[in-house]
Amino acid sequence: MSNLEFDALYEELERLELETGIVLAASPTHKVGYEAVDELPKEAHERPMLSLAKTKDTKQLRSFIGTHKTLVSWKLDGLTVVLTYRDGKLEKAVTRGNGLTGDVITANARTFRNLPVRISYRGELVLRGEAVISYPDFERINASLGESAALYKNPRNLCSGSVRQLNSEVTAGRSVRFYAFSLVKAEGVDFENSRQNQYSFLAKQGFETVEYRIADAGNLDEVLTYFEQKIRTYEIPSDGLVALYDDIAFGDSLGNTAKSPRNALAFKWQDEQALTHLTAIEWNPSRTGLINPVAIFEPVELEGTTVSRASVHNVSIVRSLMLGIGDQISVYKANMIIPQIAENLTKSGTIRIPDRCPACGHPAFLHNAQGTETLVCENPDCAAKRIHSFVQFVSRDAMNIEGLSEMSLEKFIGRGLIRSFADLFRLERWSEEIISMEGFGEKSMQNLRENIERARDTTLPRVLFALGIPNIGVANAKVVSRFFDGDIERVRGATKEELCRIDGVGPVMANAMAAWFQEEGNREMLDDLLTQIRIKPGPDEPAFDGTDPSGRNLAAGKVFVITGTLTQFPNRRRAQEAIEAAGGKVTGSVSGKTDYLVNNDPASASNKNQTAKKLGIPIITEQQLLELLGERS
Repeated sequence: MSNLEFDALYEELERLELETGIVLAASPTHKVGYEAVDELPKEAHERPMLSLAKTKDTKQLRSFIGTHKTLVSWKLDGLTVVLTYRDGKLEKAVTRGNGLTGDVITANARTFRNLPVRISYRGELVLRGEAVISYPDFERINASLGESAALYKNPRNLCSGSVRQLNSEVTAGRSVRFYAFSLVKAEGVDFENSRQNQYSFLAKQGFETVEYRIADAGNLDEVLTYFEQKIRTYEIPSDGLVALYDDIAFGDSLGNTAKSPRNALAFKWQDEQALTHLTAIEWNPSRTGLINPVAIFEPVELEGTTVSRASVHNVSIVRSLMLGIGDQISVYKANMIIPQIAENLTKSGTIRIPDRCPACGHPAFLHNAQGTETLVCENPDCAAKRIHSFVQFVSRDAMNIEGLSEMSLEKFIGRGLIRSFADLFRLERWSEEIISMEGFGEKSMQNLRENIERARDTTLPRVLFALGIPNIGVANAKVVSRFFDGDIERVRGATKEELCRIDGVGPVMANAMAAWFQEEGNREMLDDLLTQIRIKPGPDEPAFDGTDPSGRNLAAGKVFVITGTLTQFPNRRRAQEAIEAAGGKVTGSVSGKTDYLVNNDPASASNKNQTAKKLGIPIITEQQLLELLGERS
């Protein structure tokens, strides 16, 4: 958006915050000063935080509710936090801890995505809620941790670690959200003896409260059905429901047991179980080096879907379950979502822990950390650790092999079907095994076979980008290919001095590229790959000829920056490809080296337009760019 639009929205947000008295932690008007500490201080809770009594029996839940108006809400699976506000400002945030004492995490709480740091209520407010990380954010964060990091097993563990960080800037990057579920104190406010009114009050202060439904004996089945259906697609981790009496005075009059309040009851999902037989254990290496066991069993129906595999997580669990091929096992879906082994009825204990990595064949070693055994591949060149390189190799701008998603590549690598780039073109020899894999079949294999054959005929720029050579992107690959007339042998034999003569290739890039081709392992890998592919002679055909009627090239050697909305090209990448094919270069920011700024709105007040005007750089429209490229419409 333009600066004008941004400023208008910013001013509107400031006005709304002033009117409502609510400022959320993620608001751009609220600048967080991140805080790092040596340790988290402990603090005793003003009131002990008791655990809820639990049941999986709907009859017991129905008996608890009786004729009382009851709020039935999600039992979120994260970390419980107590918040204290005074004079409209967040003063303190403390974790549940052991129920009596918790960790003070105030600086971290101020980075929760949806938490109000300022509210309109000016009295002392104390409330409890759950800090959580959604399933999509959990997947995104795990994927961003890098190959050397140990991945988190579930969102609850990730949230617990994120909320307790010593540096609040780390917490800020974890997309933690807060959902209020209990109001402890709000001086001077009459809630008319209703928990529902308390929730409404919290919502008016800017808090997101747990979703709830009003239930009684008459509609309980309908309420339970609603939650049971919604949890299948619900993005916030939940391990059940909570039933809470709406009548505050009645609930308080019941008092507490030694461990639990009597005004609420937790209802845990009744896990549907099925008996089946274990047929195999797959050992799947990951990009972290961990080799994770997965149980394969005869398919069974659970919670409306067919299930045939379940993660066993680590070697310790394999040993404790005493697993063996053919054993009769009981399986279920934890929280109605995640397949798990509940029990091994046979307990033959015949599973052998492998001593080699299935992806690379190198020795695998048992590690023991705090009593938990894991199997680890320590080979730094293991194909499973290089999954990103395989993803780039098959991508559209590289070898363009359709049908090979990251998930499929991980499966093939984990089974040892792929250890090098060339192995991708030899997948036909594993066709029977691939067809038998979950998610594949005859049709999928036929499509994959055709896509692989189509990818064998390629061009040098695609190959150079696919190889993952440091600093060689799509544009640089085309420039290098054009300089050496599309000859792979000339490229692989080039010295850094020759590479430096290429316009746009500097010493750092030249050194990295020359060193890559001198590495014996890389040369062997490339030799193997060249036996499987056919490189077309000459560079890629340009999208435009880049000349004017007199034959002069008007784009060659020029530096362009593209901004704003495009109408002639489908996207910026296609515009960039056209410029590069004509011998030009595209960068991301305007500088003194820029020759043209492409913007269909030359009068825009954007930063790039203002910079271009200050530096005297021509601002051209997309149509003018097409004319420079020799394309007139």
